[in-house]
Parts: sequence; structure tokens; C-alpha cells
Amino acid sequence: MTIKRRTQHNTYYLLSLGCSKNTVDSESMAQLLNAEGYIGLEEPRQAEVLIVNTCGFINAAKEESVAALRKLAMHKRRDQLLIAAGCMAQRYGPELAAKVPGLDGVIGTRRWMDIVDLITRLRGRIDPEPLYHLPTEAVTVGADERGALRASVQGRSAYLKIADGCRRPCAFCAIPLIKGTAVSRPMDSIVAEARRLEAMGVQEAILIAQDSTDYGHDLGLRDGLATLLERLTTETRLPWFRIMYAYPGAVTDRLIEVMATRPQVLHYLDMPLQHGSRSTLLRMRRPANLEWCYRTVEKMRAAMPDLALRTTFIVGYPGETDAEFEELVAFVQDMQFDRVGVFTYSFEENTPSADQPNHLPEEVKTARRERLMEVQQRISLAKNQALVGKTLEVLVEGQGDGLTITRSYRDAPEVDGLVIVEGDAPIGRPMIPVRITGAMTYDLVGQVETGAPVGLLMPR
Repeated sequence: MTIKRRTQHNTYYLLSLGCSKNTVDSESMAQLLNAEGYIGLEEPRQAEVLIVNTCGFINAAKEESVAALRKLAMHKRRDQLLIAAGCMAQRYGPELAAKVPGLDGVIGTRRWMDIVDLITRLRGRIDPEPLYHLPTEAVTVGADERGALRASVQGRSAYLKIADGCRRPCAFCAIPLIKGTAVSRPMDSIVAEARRLEAMGVQEAILIAQDSTDYGHDLGLRDGLATLLERLTTETRLPWFRIMYAYPGAVTDRLIEVMATRPQVLHYLDMPLQHGSRSTLLRMRRPANLEWCYRTVEKMRAAMPDLALRTTFIVGYPGETDAEFEELVAFVQDMQFDRVGVFTYSFEENTPSADQPNHLPEEVKTARRERLMEVQQRISLAKNQALVGKTLEVLVEGQGDGLTITRSYRDAPEVDGLVIVEGDAPIGRPMIPVRITGAMTYDLVGQVETGAPVGLLMPR
């Protein structure tokens, strides 16, 4: 006998793809659905509404998004609704519907807060054609968030979105085409949300935006990120604040001072530089003043000798010569970054880089990525080895099989390393002091130091 599966009314399945900023939007949609009586399910088979929050940043991400939608569409029943949300939906709505037969609705990045309204419209529609909700106007600052917490809690950490969109002119990036210009969230809202996270037991708030150092520009603020950090560290008791996605040239002396003098602000900065050759940076339409990089990093390290500096680079950009790549290698060796991510250039249509001449073969891009990673791996290992014998306060992520998995202030979740602790952590302690006993390329090994004072943030 064949058992006919039935959907449960007012239930949803939500798949979030892409970056942490997308994850925050997914969590916010889930909050709004839950507030209207919907129940989230972990399996799509019995959910009434299927939502994929897509990523459209690079080709691989687009392919993953299309594949996920097609898989759900293939098994979708007549009593289910399939909705594409997020970046790829915003940029390629009609094309996406053509690629995914069975897609019912499309909602863009700027109108995630209308997810319940879209579902209501889909239920009442007569025409089987997909419904599109893709307004092009920017959302008014602070408007329409409908009380959703603009954060994604992951264990004891949370990504807290402070702005969305970007006004930078990078030639390789489609984010302004997808998200629009930078829109900062009201400072009062962010501080209130940090207090909510504190009440939930969160230990680490990770401030995210396409460009965190541009926070407040549209609000008429100067040094808006520094001001925001001053308020967050004054008006909350959250132990850790981590800054991601700083823009070169926008790291000010005041921001450095706030980082150095406010104990809650981790001595960690993620600042994507993208290249180390002035010629390549000019073609990328990125800040090309490498002297600024040297001077600013020197100032940061003078103010914070234990600073962990993370950056990312693109190799194989159109026209990148052997000499330009060697300049990048030398730059990495000179700067001695703590963490480095290396990506091969991805062709993005309708961006200025797409029309630039001399696109490089994939094998050249891959070889350059491998070489640069080998250079950085030696630097990373040496940096980690220098920590052996020191004590770090670490955030407990989980434990089992005689090991405790933790992260130090040097480690952002998902992109950096771990501190692997031998034995179980003390029960009920979200943070513990650990003496480092061993070092690998990306990870550290340590033991709980029972006599160390609680509250030690940096190595000693």
C-alpha cells in the first residue's frame, strides 16, 4: 500500500546558503514566520512552504543555489510552495524562475521582512505564474524590520548585522548590484539587540556588514563604527565584540584607540585587502595606497602587540602578470598576516572586471592560489608556534571523546582555526583559560590552566 504524504499547514523548511550576512536574514525571516504561528521543520517533505535563501556572489554559489532549488522543485507536491529568497533571487529573479520549473515565488534581499505577506499572496493566487517581490528602492533606515532580531545565534556566538549594502566601487564585485548602496541600522536598535543577546547568554557578538567601517556614513556620522563600539562596550556586559569586513583606508586612529582601550573589543580585525600590487589594485578599483597599509598595520600593532590580523586576496585577476603576482607574494611575506584567505578570481557579469582584457586560465589561477597559500601556511605555523607556553582565554564550542573544542580571540568562527583542549572543560564555564602546549598550521592544542585568572582575554 502506498502512503500518501501530506504537508502540515503553517509549516516551513528554510535552507540558508552563502555568508553570515545571509544567515542573519534567514534567521530574521524565521522569527517573523514563527511569530505568525508557523513551525519550522528540519525536513522539507512535510513542510508547506519551502524557502531557499540563495547566494549569488560567485558562480559556484549561484550553481549551488540553482541545484538546491531544483532538488526541492523535483520532489515538490501540489500542496507545497517553493520560494527563492536572497541575493540570487534579487539579481536574477525571472531567469531563476526559468531555470527552476515549479518555483512559486521570488523575494529579494531588501524585502525579507515581507515573507509572510508573500506566502499569503501565493496561497490566494489564481495565476500559476511565479510571484515576484523585488522592489528596487532602498529600505528606509530602521524601517520595516518588524521587530526581528537582526542576528544569527550560533552557540555562544552571534552574528549581529549593523548595516547592509555597499557604496564601494570594486570592479569585481556584484554586491552593489544586488544589495544596493550602504544602509546603516540605527545605533539604538543595535545596542538594544546586543542587550538581548547578552540576556540569551551569548558571549561573542560579531559585527558584520558588507563594509563595517562605513557604518553610520549615511546617518551623518563620522567614525560611526568607533562610536558604536563605545556604546556597545559601555551599555552591555557582553565579553567579546569582534569586527569583520573592515575596508582599507577606513581604519581610523580613533577606531584603533577604541580597539586598544576597550577590553571587550577583541584585538582582532578582518580587513580584506584583495591584492598587494598597486597596478592590480587600480584595475580592481580598490584602495591602492600600499604605504597606508604598512603605516596603519604598524600603528595597530604598536597599540595592540597581540593583534590578530586577517585578510583575503584574489589571485588571477584579469591582467595579473607574473610580476604583479610576485609583488603580492612579497607583500604577504612582508606583512606577516595572522590569517589569510585566498580566492581565485570569479567572472561576474555586468561588473567592470568582466570587460577587462587578459582573463587568465583556470590552471594559472589555481597554481597561484596554491603558491600563495603555501607561503602563508609557513607564516601561520610560525605565528602559532610562538604561542606555545602562553595562556589564552578561550570560548567553549563543544566537547566529547576526551576533547574540548574552543576558539580564542584570534579565531573567528567558520573561517579561522580552533584551540583543541585535552580533557573536558569545567561544567558551566563558557570561557576557560588554556595553556597552549602545541601548534599546527591553523589550530592550537592546549590544556586547561586551573590557576589562571578568569577574564584573561589576551595571551600572557
